[in-house]
Amino acid sequence: MTKKKQAEYKSHLQDVLDSPEGPEIAALFDFDGTIIAGYSATAMLWEKVKRLEMTAEEVVETINVMAQYSTGNMGFSGLMTGAAKFMKGVTEDSYFEFGEELYEKHIARKVYPEARALIEAHRAKGHTIAIVSSATIYQIEPTARDLDIEHVLCSQYEVENGEFTGNIIRPLCFGEGKVIAAENLAADYDLDLDKSYFYSDSYDDIELLERVGKPRPLNPNTKLREAARENNWPLEKYESRGQGKPVDYLRTIYATGSLVGSVVASLPIWALTGSQREAMNFSTGLFGDIATALTGCELEVTGEENLWTSRPCIFVFNHQSKADVMILAKLIRRDMGGVAKKEVRDTPVIGKLMELAGTVFIDRGNARSAIKAMAPLVDAIKIDGKSIVIAPEGTRTLSPKLGPFKKGAFHMALQAGVPMVPIVIHNAGDVAPKNEFLMRPAKVRVDVLPAVDTSKWSARTMNDHVAEVRSMFLEALGQAEEEDALEALIKEDQPPKSKAKNTKKPRKASSTTKSPATKKPVARKKTAARQAAPKKPATKMVAAE
Repeated sequence: MTKKKQAEYKSHLQDVLDSPEGPEIAALFDFDGTIIAGYSATAMLWEKVKRLEMTAEEVVETINVMAQYSTGNMGFSGLMTGAAKFMKGVTEDSYFEFGEELYEKHIARKVYPEARALIEAHRAKGHTIAIVSSATIYQIEPTARDLDIEHVLCSQYEVENGEFTGNIIRPLCFGEGKVIAAENLAADYDLDLDKSYFYSDSYDDIELLERVGKPRPLNPNTKLREAARENNWPLEKYESRGQGKPVDYLRTIYATGSLVGSVVASLPIWALTGSQREAMNFSTGLFGDIATALTGCELEVTGEENLWTSRPCIFVFNHQSKADVMILAKLIRRDMGGVAKKEVRDTPVIGKLMELAGTVFIDRGNARSAIKAMAPLVDAIKIDGKSIVIAPEGTRTLSPKLGPFKKGAFHMALQAGVPMVPIVIHNAGDVAPKNEFLMRPAKVRVDVLPAVDTSKWSARTMNDHVAEVRSMFLEALGQAEEEDALEALIKEDQPPKSKAKNTKKPRKASSTTKSPATKKPVARKKTAARQAAPKKPATKMVAAE
């Protein structure tokens, strides 16, 4: 991002921070192109094609309808009507489940970190936050849940007895329909639209932009950009997501390859001194320095002294991004071992190099096997004086929200009799979110917390220790704990549950919605109801009626 764009972003955000407080002020956000880069409908279409869930006839007709819409020969209502007829007989539950898969595979990594910051700024002011989108709840709900946005105003397909009828519900949440939906929300919650914000990327939303007191074009298309300049509306454009530039691909490729280069550079040390450990220490620090420099990953570290005062120790960190590896290498630098999923070992060259560096590869699906595989790490701590680096979440999270903790790292600290040092990484996802290949420049905030004394720990009180350390992460991240601590701790200690038949009725389009925890493909026949609902507050869907 250029200095000019940085200045615009800061002043734009500051405008919100300087605004009056109060729930009567609404912060309304379009979805596609505004909160996320690109279009969720495109991701949905490609995923269905890839999964062979569309016939050749459906693909051809869908392309024809989209072409007519893009050339102006068909309105949005015609586009939605064309899509709706292919859905006749499909269960609504299956589409909620499909939306969850779509979020995990495609949409989560498209959320703009700047948009996330804007939403948090409005929340800090006590504003009422809502998504107002022409997309459907199936595309939007998982992202709304991640962003803690309760109100979703969107277009709807007609549903009867849990199945789509092939019709749409009018008016759609498009054009003037968005104004109707926003005014309905304002009436229900005593909002003052004349004091409210609306963020959008499209001229299709000109009616609602003109209706609110604070129109905010965000990533505007050409026509909206012209309208914004005519009306003197402030503009913003984000480049942190979406299609990268050639330099971003070069950064990513060279940063990844620098691991190999760093090891090669350390070989003379190994050859001349005979010390594999010194060679690995040299290559670890060198990799961290080179990779962060190449990607433009600037670290802002507080508590850096805590990295050195309690070694050997167990370093635990929250895992958001593949960038975490280079960040930790730059911070810890020497005398370290780690844990990775077994699939990484099969990665050409890199898997072998990580093994030489002392990484232990575990099967995350087999708790007993994982505990046995990590046993040599206790010896590495006690005998070799190495520190071990572990992500207690077990895998990368889809968003900055902290996931449940597993107990492996805590048992290791107990057995080795060493302290635990939490490393809180705030926004490594800005460099590269989960499932994203490209790495982009970003300033990453890191808090290294004081060491946790484990000398009085016991296996009997382990849940308490896990909860204590996890609460330290939550506090540093500024995330409220919304679920019972014991429920959030560990998955591998839970006995397998039998899959009882769920007798819940399918959701109605106008009701409060909850997303499924299990995922099934879209099917023409009625599927079983979802096994479980999320623990987050449900998203309220409001029709444009």
